[in-house]
Amino acid sequence: MSEDRLQVLVLDDEPIVGKRTKPALEKYGLEVEVFVDPAAALRRLDEKHFDVVVTDVRMQQTDGLAVLERVCATGQATKVIIMTGFATMDLAQQALSKGAFEFLAKPFKAADLRAAIERAAVSLGRPVPR
Repeated sequence: MSEDRLQVLVLDDEPIVGKRTKPALEKYGLEVEVFVDPAAALRRLDEKHFDVVVTDVRMQQTDGLAVLERVCATGQATKVIIMTGFATMDLAQQALSKGAFEFLAKPFKAADLRAAIERAAVSLGRPVPR
C-alpha cells in the first residue's frame, strides 16, 4: 500500500457493488478498501485515514448518514460521497447539509464515481488519479 495514493473506503451492504467498484477504481491508481459490514468499516475508519469515503445510504445495520456524521465528527479532511438507489431531493439535501461532498443516485457508471472522486481529490489538494 502506498500512502501517496488516494485512499478510498467503499461501504455498501450489497457485495456486488464493492466487487465491481474496487477494480474499476484501482485501475486508476486508487487504494481501495471495500466493506459490506458497516461496523467493520467504522472500526477501520478509527484505524486509518481515508481521503474519500463512499457509502450507501440504506443498509441493514446503520445508514450512510450516520457514517457521514461519524466521518465529519473526526475533524479529518475526508470527503464523503453518498450513493443510494432511493434518491430523493430531500435525501440529497439532507446529506449535503450534513457535510456530504457529493450525492450519487444508483445506478451510476464507474466513470461517474471516478469523476466524483477526482473532484474530491482536487478539493483536498491531492493529485488527481489518472
